[in-house]
Amino acid sequence: MTAAFVDLVPPSLDAVVELTSGNCFHCGLPLPPTEAGKQWFVKIAQVPRAMCCPGCATVAQTIVDSGYADYYSSRTAFSNRIDGDGLVPSQLRLYDDEDSFSQFATTLDNRDGPDALLVEATLALDGIHCAACVWLIEQRLARLPGLRLANLNVAGERLHVRWDKTQCKPSDILQALHEIGYSAYPFDAVRQAEQLRKSEKRLFRQTFIAGLCMMQVMMYAAPAYFSSAGSIDHAQLQLMRWASLLLTLPVLCYSALPFLRGAWTGMKLRRFGMDLPVAIGIVAAFAGSAVATVRGSGEVYFDTVTMFVFLLLCSRYLEQMARRKAASTLERLQHALPDSATRLLDYPVTMDGEVIAAARLGKNDLILVKPGEVIAADGMLLSACGSIDVSLLTGESKPVSRVAGDALPGGAVNCGQAIVVEVSRLVRESTLSALFKLAEQSVQSKPRMAQWADQVAGWFVAALLLCALLAFCTWQWLDPVRAWPIAIAVLVVSCPCALSLATPSALAAATDRLLRNGVLIVQPHVLETLHRATCVIFDKTGTLTVGKPVLQNVTAYGHDASERYLQIAATMEISSAHPLARAIVDAIRDVSAESPALHIEAISQIAGEGVQAEIDGISYRLGSASFVAGMAGAATPAIASEDATLTPVFLGKDGEWLARFDLVDAIREDARQTVSYFQRQGKKVILLSGDESTVAQLVARELHMDDAYGEQLPAQKLAFVQALQERGEIVAMVGDGVNDAAVLGAANVSFAMGAGAALAQVHADTVLLSDRLSALADTARLGKKAMRVIRQNLVWASIYNLLAIPAAALGLLNPWLSAVGMSCSSALVVINALRLRNKI
Repeated sequence: MTAAFVDLVPPSLDAVVELTSGNCFHCGLPLPPTEAGKQWFVKIAQVPRAMCCPGCATVAQTIVDSGYADYYSSRTAFSNRIDGDGLVPSQLRLYDDEDSFSQFATTLDNRDGPDALLVEATLALDGIHCAACVWLIEQRLARLPGLRLANLNVAGERLHVRWDKTQCKPSDILQALHEIGYSAYPFDAVRQAEQLRKSEKRLFRQTFIAGLCMMQVMMYAAPAYFSSAGSIDHAQLQLMRWASLLLTLPVLCYSALPFLRGAWTGMKLRRFGMDLPVAIGIVAAFAGSAVATVRGSGEVYFDTVTMFVFLLLCSRYLEQMARRKAASTLERLQHALPDSATRLLDYPVTMDGEVIAAARLGKNDLILVKPGEVIAADGMLLSACGSIDVSLLTGESKPVSRVAGDALPGGAVNCGQAIVVEVSRLVRESTLSALFKLAEQSVQSKPRMAQWADQVAGWFVAALLLCALLAFCTWQWLDPVRAWPIAIAVLVVSCPCALSLATPSALAAATDRLLRNGVLIVQPHVLETLHRATCVIFDKTGTLTVGKPVLQNVTAYGHDASERYLQIAATMEISSAHPLARAIVDAIRDVSAESPALHIEAISQIAGEGVQAEIDGISYRLGSASFVAGMAGAATPAIASEDATLTPVFLGKDGEWLARFDLVDAIREDARQTVSYFQRQGKKVILLSGDESTVAQLVARELHMDDAYGEQLPAQKLAFVQALQERGEIVAMVGDGVNDAAVLGAANVSFAMGAGAALAQVHADTVLLSDRLSALADTARLGKKAMRVIRQNLVWASIYNLLAIPAAALGLLNPWLSAVGMSCSSALVVINALRLRNKI
C-alpha cells in the first residue's frame, strides 16, 4: 500500500485543477510548494486528489484500498494531519509490553475456544467529527483478525474493544486507528475530564456571545416595536437594521454552529435530526431578514434569531449540567482511587516507606494509609483496629469499624488512626475498579423507552417539516406577507428535543440517585422492567438472611465425638466459598481438637446439594438430607426445632448417618418490610431456595410470603422461572449473585446482593452495593417515580407540540414568542427530571 506520485501518473486536466487548488484533500491544510518528485496525490472516486504529505497520502490510500472511499463523501470536517515520519510509531509497540498492557487492559476469565484468550480495554479517541468517522472506525477495526468487539461511544469519544490476545496485539488496534487518521490512547480519566471542561467552556462562550448580541439587537428592535407607525425616520430604521444584521452574524457563524453542524450531518446521512428544523428556522429567519434589510422594505427577525439561539443554548447548557449532575457519582468513582500509595519497606521493624504509583502495587505488599487517605487497593487490615468510610462504595453514610484480619475495599477512606494494609488485589482488580466498570457498562446502551422516543422524534421532525411547508404554501395563497414569518414560527415553536429528552434525562437522574443510595444499575432496562414486574422471587441464604450463618449445635448420630465429625466436615468445606461452608470452617477454630490432620484423597462438589469426599479411604457426604440419604440410607433423622432461621447440614457415610450441624442465619431486619412493599404493589412474592423444604416454608411463613419452594437445584430454579415466563409473568429475581448466575440471567430483571469481593462475580442487572434488602424497595419506589416523571414529560411534550404548532400555523404566534415557548418546553422537561435526584 503506497501513495501514488504525480511524476509517475500524469494527471488529467481536472486533476491539475484539483492539485493546484491549494489545500490537502485529506486534512485541509495548505499544500507545500511544488518540488520535483514531492507532490502526492491519491485517486479517490476516479479523481486524483492532492495531498500535503506522504502521511496524509498513505492514510487516504489505506481508506480507499480498504473499500471505504465513501467516508470522504459523508464527512463533515477534515481529518487530522498525519506526519509522514510517524506512520507506524514505535511508541505503539510499547503497549504490547506486559507491564504497560496490564495498566489499561483486563484479561477476561471466559475463553472462546481452547486457544483463545479474550482481553478488553477502553480507549480514548481524538479527531471524531461525525457519524462518518464512526462508520469508518468500525469498518476498519472489523478487518482486524482476532478483534471480537468494537463499541464506540461518540459522546464520550471512548472506544470499548475486546480482542483475542493470541491473534491480536494492542499495537495492532492503535496502529489501525492511526492509519486512518485517528489518535487513540488508553483511556485516561484526567485527560477525558479536561476534554469535557473544554467542551463546557466552548458552550459557555457560545451562549455568552449569543446573549450579548441578543441584548444589543433587542435595543435596536425595541423602538420599532413600541413606536407608532411613521414616527421613526426610514434612514434611522435602516441604520438599526444594518446594525442588527452585523450583530447577528457572530451568533449565526459561531454560537449557532452546534445546530448547523448537527443539521448538516443529518442531511448528509439522510436522517431527520432534531437540529434540522432548528437550523432551517435560524437560516430562514436570517436570510429573510437580510433580504429585507438590503431591499429596505419588509419584516426583519434578527431579534428572533438571536433570542432563539440564546435560549436554545441556555436549554442545551442546562441539559449538559443536568447530565453532569446525573453522572456526578460515576465521576467520583472515576477519581476515587489515589494515584500513589506509601509502601512499607521493612514492617514491623520500621515504619519507613516509599511513595510509589498505585498501579505498581503487587499482591502481599504492605501499605501505610494515613488518616483521611483513600485505601489504594483491596487488602487485609493488619493493624489492631480501624474505622473506614465506605459511602462511595455502598452508600453507607456512617463510618464502619474493622479489626485485624478484616477485608478492606479499595476506595474506602481511612477515618481513624493510621493503619497498615496488606494488598490482596491489584488496583485494576479492586472492588472500586469492578464497580466503575459495571457503572460504565450501564451507559453503553439505551433502554427501549429512550429508543422509542428517539424514533418518534425522528418521525416528528419529518412531519414538522411537512407542516411548515404546508403552512407556507397556504399562507402564500391567503396572505403572502405573512407566509414567511408563519413558516419560521412553525419551525421554531416545535420541540422535538423535549420528546427525546423526556426519557434519558429522567433515567439518568434516577440512576445517579440510586448509585448514591448504594444501588448500581448495570443494565438500562431495570427501572422500566421492575415497574412492570408481576412476580418477585427471593433466594434465601444471603438474600432474605444476612448471609453469615453460625454453627449453633452439633448432634452426633455415630459413635465418635461431635468434635471429630466437625473436623471431618470442616476439612471437606475448607475450599468452599458458600456461607454455610464458611460457618463450619470458622467453628472448628473455636474447638480444641487434638485429632491428627485429615487427608482428602478425592473431593467433588454437587451444586445445590453438597460435597462428597474420600478421607483416609472412607467416602463421606455433607449437605442436604436428600443428598446424604443417597449414601447413608433413606431414614432421615428428625429435626425437633421449628426455628425458621435454622438450616440443618448432615454428614454421613456408606450406610450410616454421622452428624447434623444446625446453622443459624438470622433473617434480615428489613426483609419483612421489603416483602410487604411488593405485596402492597400487587406483585406475587415467592421464596425459591436450595435449603430444606421445611426451612424454606418456615421462613416464608414468618415473612408472610405468597409461596415457597425448597430443595431447588440451580437447574430447577431456572426451569421454575422459565415456566413462569411462559405463563406471561414478568419475573424479578433477587439472589446472592454467586450461586444463582443462571437464574439471574434468565429473569426479566435481576438483583444481586453484591457486597465486597463478590462484585466481580455478579451476573445480575443490578447490584445492591449497600447489602441492604430495603434498597430493593427503594429501587422499585424510585422506578415508579421515574416512570411517572417520564409519562409527565412525554405528555407535556406532546400536548405542547399539539397546541403550539397549530397555533403557529394559524398565525397566532409570532417567531420570537415561538422561540420562548420552545426553549421553555425543553427546560421544563430537564428540570422535572432533576427532581428524581432528591431523597427517595
